Amino acid sequence: MPGYAVVDVEATGRSPWRHRVVEIAVVLLDAGLRPEGEFSSLVDPLGPVGPTHVHRIAQEDVVGAPRFRELAPELLDLLAGRVLVGHHVTCDHAFLDREFARIGVVLPAVPLLCTMRLARELLPEAGGWGLAACVRAAGLGWYPAHTALGDARAAAGLLRHCLDAQAGPPAELPVAAAVPWPRLGRARSLDGEGQVPVLSRALPAGPWLPGAGPAGRLASTAGGE
Repeated sequence: MPGYAVVDVEATGRSPWRHRVVEIAVVLLDAGLRPEGEFSSLVDPLGPVGPTHVHRIAQEDVVGAPRFRELAPELLDLLAGRVLVGHHVTCDHAFLDREFARIGVVLPAVPLLCTMRLARELLPEAGGWGLAACVRAAGLGWYPAHTALGDARAAAGLLRHCLDAQAGPPAELPVAAAVPWPRLGRARSLDGEGQVPVLSRALPAGPWLPGAGPAGRLASTAGGE
């Protein structure tokens, strides 16, 4: 179904080439910006977790977390056919692109929609373009910053706030729906055929969109080995 995938990653550093994703969240919205569900998990970066003072993820927090390869089939299913959204989305996209490249998957040229860019145009009163300043200017309230799910939920609310001020749906929607997406089999490191066990941080919900039901993990349609 065409719509939006609002993504946020926390990483072990600033460089997609040298650092790794340590937490990822995806919030799905349909073409009418109605919530469809969400996914989040800590990720084992196979090394140091990096700036704990920023993302508040300690080394012991990722013990037992899935590796990116184990989450990759489900993530591909969640992103397929959707506009990729984020606050400074080119950064999140770059980390995803590199993580998939490390396992031999080439992401297609998916349309991107940046809530920072939208806020620059539609929230001049924000006084700054970081997510926290834009969320305040939009009146969305407090959110747990520098957590992947908290930031993704906040960016989803900001997207809705900004697009509600514009006339007509973005041109990116039909383009995204037509982009062919790769699929990936289950990682060989996993046993059985059930869902990949995720490891999510416990955190307050922060802002969420009107009409949203209880948050929950979306089922993957990824195939087997």
